[in-house]
Amino acid sequence: MSIYILNGPNLNRLGTREPLIYGTSTLADIEAACRADAGSIEIVFRQSNSEGQLVDWIQEAIDTARGIVINPAGYSFTSVAIVDALKMFDGPIVEVHLSNIHRREAIYHRSLVSTVATGVIAGLGVSGYRMAVRAIIERSTRARA
Repeated sequence: MSIYILNGPNLNRLGTREPLIYGTSTLADIEAACRADAGSIEIVFRQSNSEGQLVDWIQEAIDTARGIVINPAGYSFTSVAIVDALKMFDGPIVEVHLSNIHRREAIYHRSLVSTVATGVIAGLGVSGYRMAVRAIIERSTRARA
């Protein structure tokens, strides 16, 4: 079973988009780090600027994934559709944010996705994704034991 790593709007512009907030790593850098940490476990790594596409991928993961790592980006704070799709997934869900959303403007303080996530990692940059992958591997290994 695979780990789905789903990325929301504007994350395709990482590396050049507000580097003081998001750093200089690209989404390709993040994908490479996650694949290295996953070892032989399949990683399905995707990005979309479309809410509906993210919902479709979450629904796909319901039948094929051991866990979901999701950085919903701006949809964190607005998307009931993504939250409803994640509610159908019975494995671990880790919400990741490159920046610490709680140190930013007030509009970024309340993530709807956090209400259904198993865990939340914010403010640790690329390391947050890597921790999320390892957490899902650990949780899914324990669940089978």
